[in-house]
Parts: sequence; C-alpha cells; structure tokens
Amino acid sequence: MSAEERKVLLFNKPFDVLSQFTDGDGRQTLADFIKVKDVYAAGRLDRDSEGLLLLTNDGILQAKLTQPDSKSPKTYWVQVEGAPSEQDLDKLRNGVELKDGITLPAQVEIMPEPTVWDRNPPVRFRAAIPTTWLSITIIEGRNRQVRRMTANIGYPTLRLIRYSIGKYSLGDLPNGEWKEA
Repeated sequence: MSAEERKVLLFNKPFDVLSQFTDGDGRQTLADFIKVKDVYAAGRLDRDSEGLLLLTNDGILQAKLTQPDSKSPKTYWVQVEGAPSEQDLDKLRNGVELKDGITLPAQVEIMPEPTVWDRNPPVRFRAAIPTTWLSITIIEGRNRQVRRMTANIGYPTLRLIRYSIGKYSLGDLPNGEWKEA
C-alpha cells in the first residue's frame, strides 16, 4: 500500500460507544461519528472506556498495533477508587496474576488529575472515598486488562481513558472527534 493510499484516523471515542461500525441493538457505534469508508478499528476499546481508537485501511499497521507479539505500548489514564500506595503499584509494575495468567510488567505512575472532557454519565462519586489517577502503560492487550489489574490490587477502575498507542496519542483531540494522523 502506498503512503498516499494509507489512511490512519485518530478518534477520541466517547463513553458508551461501541468500537465497531454496526450494532443490531441500536447502540451508538463508530458510524455515528466517522463517515470515512474502508477503515477499521486497530484493536478495541470497551464500551465503558474512552479515548484513543485508531482506525486504518492498512492491515499491516493494524496487525503491528494489535498483535501480542508486537509489544506496542498503550498508555491509559485510569481513575481508581481509593489511594493506592507505591507498594500496591509495585504489584502492577511486577505483573499480577489474572485468570488468564500473569501480566507482563506495566509502567505505573500516580498522576495529577488530567484536564479532560466531562463524562456522560459522570463517574459515581462517593465523598468518603478518595480517587486517584494513574498513568498505566502496558504492552499487552488482554480483554479488560487494565480494569482487571487495578481490581486485582483492590482499587477498582472508575474511569479509563486510553491516551496513546505506540507513536500515536490523543493530544488535545476533543471527545467524539477524529482527525487524520
């Protein structure tokens, strides 16, 4: 495929939107936002997750970003319930045991609350329980992996935003918008 023929779109997927173009149940899909033909999602982002979704017509790029062997880093901004200690986060950094095996080590840092769009509906808020934002970078892409990892150490994920995949990042792309890379 020539560089002129290749299409790579960055989409800031809203909460409650499916990472596919069709749905028999009337839920929101990519087709509600993207009218470009012949592009396909490179990987998935759960309906209850937000942020960067790459779409492309380049099968080689799609495979490179999504195949487990490629080890393409994906960074998530994760709001968790509670205040994990460095000792808790070290478990993620070393790999945790999930039902489908031990995760590879993750890069994990506590981060300031990011300036991002409001989520609709908002995250449930409980005044008595603090929340913490984490930046988590993984090189795997198991089903609901980040959510399962934070739950494993006792800090359930309240909000999950994928910020980057490989060299591509959200930057200041507004929620529900897309642009060519």
